Amino acid sequence: MSDFNTGVIEQFRTNDGQVGAPFEGRPMVLVHHVGAKSGEERVTPLVYLPDGERIVIIASAAGAPRHPAWYHNLKANPTVTVEVADGKGNVETWSGVAEEITGAERDELYARQVEVMPGFAGYEDKTRGVRTIPVFAVTRAA
Repeated sequence: MSDFNTGVIEQFRTNDGQVGAPFEGRPMVLVHHVGAKSGEERVTPLVYLPDGERIVIIASAAGAPRHPAWYHNLKANPTVTVEVADGKGNVETWSGVAEEITGAERDELYARQVEVMPGFAGYEDKTRGVRTIPVFAVTRAA
């Protein structure tokens, strides 16, 4: 895990889901997922988009030309545990299932994320013609 991610995770857990720049004031989630190759648990801090009873996470990798490692992990093992912060100091942990969203629904969710965090438009510009940035919806496990 990168030092950056380690620092964000520590801030999240120390401050009831609140973190500093560049995610300050944004709803955050820690996604616990299983490595596709290693089988080991990984934890990735991400911003999320609330969407009714589910949360939406986007595999932007800040506009990198490749999908982030966690994308491959969720495709191989979609069962996750999330620590979800609402941006107001409340954190809830629950088990869920991640599903990649495609087509028009993917485009609509991505556009909503751009409205909330305009930087996501730049990520999409950087990847145009290289890859389509994946969008996942995480719902509570039954």
